[in-house]
Amino acid sequence: MSDLIAIAYDDLFKAEEVRLTLARLQTERLIELEDAVVVVKNADGKVKLKQAINLTASGAASGGFWGLLIGTLFLVPLFGAAVGAATGALGGALSDIGVDDNFMKQLGETLQPETSALFILVKKVTPDKVLDEVSKYGGKILRTSLSKDDEAQLQAVLDNHGLTIPESEED
Repeated sequence: MSDLIAIAYDDLFKAEEVRLTLARLQTERLIELEDAVVVVKNADGKVKLKQAINLTASGAASGGFWGLLIGTLFLVPLFGAAVGAATGALGGALSDIGVDDNFMKQLGETLQPETSALFILVKKVTPDKVLDEVSKYGGKILRTSLSKDDEAQLQAVLDNHGLTIPESEED
């Protein structure tokens, strides 16, 4: 089961920076993401979703390849490629995986103008190593599916930007 984490940032570009950091950590096998989407609210108050993967384009490319291959077998390669690309694009557009787009747009409407948020679905994580990298960006948790204790610990790490607060010494 995946955990949903939505974190808001105080500028337009910080959520994208964090997503790129998470992509690097994923190549290092420190985190396994099911989905990662950046939501940006511009100065005009317009909310825009920036998906990590364009399903329509990838579906069209895949469908075009298979349509060309099958079309070649039946001596109509161009027709096969066109039909394959069209059906692949349609299939990609209809298959929405990960976090619900409407949910992200609704939550994005609550953001201040010229800010961003990152929505991630996490399958597996090595918490200490990932938090060391992500905490330096700060952020405010909008929503999670984590337990209240885990959510509070994550927000504390983000609030401190990864710095440990020394405990006061008593005499």
